[in-house]
Amino acid sequence: MAEEVSDIEKLADLSGTEKSAILMMLLGEEEAAQVLQNLTPKEVQHLGTAMYSVAGVDQNTVNMVLDEFLETIKKQTGLGLGAGRYIENVMVRALGEDKAQSVLGRITPASSESAIDILDWMDARAISELIIDEHPQIKALIISYLDFGLGADVLTLLPDEIQADIVRRIATIETVEPGAVKELERVMKEKFAANTSLRASKIGGVKAAAKIMNFTKTEMETRILTSIKKEDKDLMAEIQDNMFVFENLSSSDDRSLQTLLRSVDQDVLIIAMKGAETALQDKLLGCMSTRAAANIRDEMEALGPVRLTEVQEAQKQIINVARKLSDDGTIVLAGRGGEEMV
Repeated sequence: MAEEVSDIEKLADLSGTEKSAILMMLLGEEEAAQVLQNLTPKEVQHLGTAMYSVAGVDQNTVNMVLDEFLETIKKQTGLGLGAGRYIENVMVRALGEDKAQSVLGRITPASSESAIDILDWMDARAISELIIDEHPQIKALIISYLDFGLGADVLTLLPDEIQADIVRRIATIETVEPGAVKELERVMKEKFAANTSLRASKIGGVKAAAKIMNFTKTEMETRILTSIKKEDKDLMAEIQDNMFVFENLSSSDDRSLQTLLRSVDQDVLIIAMKGAETALQDKLLGCMSTRAAANIRDEMEALGPVRLTEVQEAQKQIINVARKLSDDGTIVLAGRGGEEMV
């Protein structure tokens, strides 16, 4: 009985990603490769890391993961399997090849087959080296397409003297016409698929620039905004108004804040709260247990004076975590640049 309980505990300790990794290890190489082709770059990275970590699990744990998977499958519908190919075939039969492709281009969800998505598989340094000699507008377009955190990393690797100009250009982008997309394909060269369907794309804008700025360090943020202010004070203010700052956490719901607090380092939280308004401190502490809140207050008092730059960096770290959780759909952020609560 003790051994059975031990196996159950092992299963409970596995994350969903680790369980998925075990299932992947049970597949043949060809089947596993087909699964990976349908995942996003981040999902591939997380799953690949997990596959290494579970390589040594015992057979009993493998059997329990497989049993759990089969039980889950029994409760699922198969309606979505192969839906993309089915819908495409129906559209072509009903409308003809040309009309069908036009409609599908407007309704098909984004997928990794799009040429521009190759950027998501590249690291920040590779992208920065790829675009370093390109026109600033091309740099801005490419960074606009990236995940906001990756975009911030690429921006950081570009020369300081052009960073503000890039952010200003991102903030003023509205739509990208097919001709501009063709120019992006020229930059990517053979890295992009030759048969990409082109259509006007909605990228960039003030909100995109603000989200990228959310992931930059405080010193870099201040420098860029100051530079933009010299050329366009109103644009700087608009970007700033759309940025999510630490104080905006007071507008988020308790459940989201509880999830966020579980995801940040306590030492970072203590420093960040040292510079927060009393109302926000009370809000965050109210999302903890009485004992945990008391410990945080004691640590804050024992910490003594903290430099403002340290507080700002700690708050920035927490906002970065909050943004990522929000983009993953794990929490809802309310306030500047976030979702409105109704």
